[in-house]
Amino acid sequence: MERTYMLIGLAKKAGRLVSGEKNCKDAISSGSAKLVIIGCDTAKNTLKSVTNSCKFYDVKYVFFGDSVSLGHSIGNTHNAVVAVCDEGLAGLIEKSLPQN
Repeated sequence: MERTYMLIGLAKKAGRLVSGEKNCKDAISSGSAKLVIIGCDTAKNTLKSVTNSCKFYDVKYVFFGDSVSLGHSIGNTHNAVVAVCDEGLAGLIEKSLPQN
């Protein structure tokens, strides 16, 4: 898990990550989002809105961590949703995710 949070932070520092529901949905609809990471404690309305966008635009999404941990990994207090906008970083993050 630690490696995953480190890679999410790296994506943020590289300028290849967006956070927040609206910004993520914009990245999804524009085709720039390669992987959407949703905190497991995300509110139902946000969860439904983001997952519906991902399904409609065929963008991969995963559930990982919680909003506080996701936020801390990118220097914020909390973030329920982040989108990685780089194919290589998205692949690395996906590989580092713990298996169910």
